[in-house]
Amino acid sequence: MPIKIPDQLPARDVLVREGVPVMDEQTALRQDIRPLQIGLLNLMPNKIRTEAQIARLIGSSPLQVELTLVRIGNHKAKNTPEEHLITFYQTWEEVRSRKFDGFIITGAPIELLPFETVGYWDELTQILDWTRTNVHSSFFICWGAMAAAWHFHQIPKYTLEKKAFGVYRHRNNAPTSPFLTGFSDDFAIPVSRWTEVRAADISADSGLELLMDSSVTGPCMMSEKTGNRLYMFNHIEYDSTSLKEEYDRDVAAGTPIEIPHEYYPNDDPSRPPLNRWRSHAHLLFGNWLNQVYQTTVYDLDQIGGTNAD
Repeated sequence: MPIKIPDQLPARDVLVREGVPVMDEQTALRQDIRPLQIGLLNLMPNKIRTEAQIARLIGSSPLQVELTLVRIGNHKAKNTPEEHLITFYQTWEEVRSRKFDGFIITGAPIELLPFETVGYWDELTQILDWTRTNVHSSFFICWGAMAAAWHFHQIPKYTLEKKAFGVYRHRNNAPTSPFLTGFSDDFAIPVSRWTEVRAADISADSGLELLMDSSVTGPCMMSEKTGNRLYMFNHIEYDSTSLKEEYDRDVAAGTPIEIPHEYYPNDDPSRPPLNRWRSHAHLLFGNWLNQVYQTTVYDLDQIGGTNAD
């Protein structure tokens, strides 16, 4: 089933070119189906690119999905035109009375800051608490996952001596998890962060299950039955060229940066990088949406009664 997004959203043209089914608003209104209501709190600086990345993955599901773009109300984006935000985004204050089947919170390039010094930390903690009662299943990505793990479980993040940067092999620790249906025993996932969480800080009574990890970069993804939460500490949603763009940016700025691990053929930045994670990215988001569909209630107003901590 196609994804329903605003007709003029720039991501729409990207998805159409890639063959991802996209439904126009009039066609959606004619279908006698309740689409899954998915919210995306987009904290990334290049919001247009992140919209396309997430919409690509949830738009490949056989389920009808309606995507609502959400932003922090008191934060000014530096890399996205204000007109785009006004046209396509709602602030959390504008959607806080709504219920969502699923809610995604992205990463943000602020991981070296202590959580409490982030300018919008107070609003973000309100949003995290709000997911307990207004969201059936939450999906946190990279810094968003670290922030949620700290808020809900006081799991700290640690600064790395050098950036974890590249494509790393990861282990499937829970082959029977519904979120990992179809996953290989090991697989490649992009990593781009200056901080990490550590398995030793995940207490046995936390209700958290470590689904994926790497012997080099540590924990990758956890699940939690409380609130139906997923914590993904890496960037499985990245485009083929996302790491290249980060590498080229740092090289141009004279910032010390190593060639991304196992990304370019023969570690040669002049060659096009190979995407070795695309299929597992689609699997993960498809599995998550399927779990949301299988477990959510038909009446959105009933969401939250069984999720609260």
